[in-house]
Amino acid sequence: MAIPAYDWIAHNASTRGDCVAMEDLATGRVFTYAEFDDRIGRLAAGLRARFGVERGDRVAVLAHNSTDLFELQFACTRIGAVFAPMNWRLTVPELRFIVGDCQPVVMCYDPEFGDAALELSAACGVRHLCGRDPADNAYERLIAEATGDVAPEPLTHDDVATILYTSGTTGHPKGAIITHGMRFWQTINLTGPCRVTTDSTCLVTLPQFHVGGLDVFANPVFHYGGKAVVMRAYDPALTLRLFCDREANITHFIGAPAHFQFMAQLPQFAEASFNPNLLAYVAAAPVPLPLLHQWRDRGLKLIQGYGMTETCGVITMMEPGDALPKAGSAGKACLHVTMRLVGADGTDAPAGEIGEIWVKGPSTTPGYWQRPEATAGAFTDGWLRTGDAALTDKDGFYYIVDRWKDMYISGGENVYPAEVEDVLYQLPAIAEVAIIGVADERWGEVGRAIVALKPDHVLTEAQIYRHCEANLAHYKHPRSIRFVEALPRNATGKVHKPTLRQRFGAV
Repeated sequence: MAIPAYDWIAHNASTRGDCVAMEDLATGRVFTYAEFDDRIGRLAAGLRARFGVERGDRVAVLAHNSTDLFELQFACTRIGAVFAPMNWRLTVPELRFIVGDCQPVVMCYDPEFGDAALELSAACGVRHLCGRDPADNAYERLIAEATGDVAPEPLTHDDVATILYTSGTTGHPKGAIITHGMRFWQTINLTGPCRVTTDSTCLVTLPQFHVGGLDVFANPVFHYGGKAVVMRAYDPALTLRLFCDREANITHFIGAPAHFQFMAQLPQFAEASFNPNLLAYVAAAPVPLPLLHQWRDRGLKLIQGYGMTETCGVITMMEPGDALPKAGSAGKACLHVTMRLVGADGTDAPAGEIGEIWVKGPSTTPGYWQRPEATAGAFTDGWLRTGDAALTDKDGFYYIVDRWKDMYISGGENVYPAEVEDVLYQLPAIAEVAIIGVADERWGEVGRAIVALKPDHVLTEAQIYRHCEANLAHYKHPRSIRFVEALPRNATGKVHKPTLRQRFGAV
């Protein structure tokens, strides 16, 4: 049987079958490409024979990170089905909307989500459930008992591969469509600046219901025949240890600023000696400069990038050699991405002025699953409006300022919270900080700082105000401060500002 061009695992099984494809840290399981390919084929046959999954049907997953999720993703590809991983942090009412929206034929789930899976199945009409309980593992039985080969479905770049639901910070979540073409071009965009090769080993800690857990860097690594090491959930101490482990030889990692902050706060960070082959990328939120300097001083340059679910991952990427000269930048547009910055007046913003990032290209989503109104609202003349604010320097490097919607106006001046947060992170006692805008009778809005301190550190409001006086224009100063134990974060480590506004936004 000829191997389809889009079946990356089958190709690597034929050329690199004895090479390790995946390692699951939680279970200790290791699979070569030949074993990976065999399990995918059996799983695809089982999904079709046992559950009747056909081309275009959705296969939902409610489970923690595991090598099993990559098997499900590629099994869906083999039979032309659509992979739909779900955010297990959501409540059943929140998940009910998602399941009702994508209408999966079957849902695979971890045992701790068994009750939720049963409730969702009853409420949304999911015909089949497939549990992964070690004591009675229906998923493994499905693979073990499958017989016969599945003829791969003929697919094109326009066929839907995955539906990834956005966090739903306003209104219901939207299912961003990820096509096979988007995933291919995302892989090509990463190859050059990120040096992805057959020798690459990526560490997967971002959740696999998120684009970072799938497509930065795991799927590109699979494309080239490298290895993915999967962590069930982010563990700062284990991640830091793997960064230093020459035998593990982790070459690629991506995390949010919070992941690097948590590692830097560990006692063992002061003695860490990093694998010289490691390329550590930081994305998902504006990165405080003090954090970049802290890691640089330990001998590891954090390389910034910028992307979003709707582009299957990266939009800009920094070449490793530019990480220090252009510290704070997210790099330049990737090879097959077209970008522009658009000001509030609808015209292109010149260098040095802030605008909203608009993007187009073959890695950009065609829209949202069953949401034509949301799709229409997200695009202007074929350009996807990202909702992120940025500026460029004279050399064309992009600097992400903040979420466009997080900006507030104080006395007629635009204030971008990330800029203020960056200054406050210069205070050694601060572990986490977020700025939100709150209503003010005189100025319209003013900033409020939500601050979490490092253990055994003391910092007063007066000290924070004095630091702002010395480092920020007056209109950018936070006018009030709230101290908390920790900031609320979503599954990818981003500070969840809607929660902060709900808890601390009242005057």
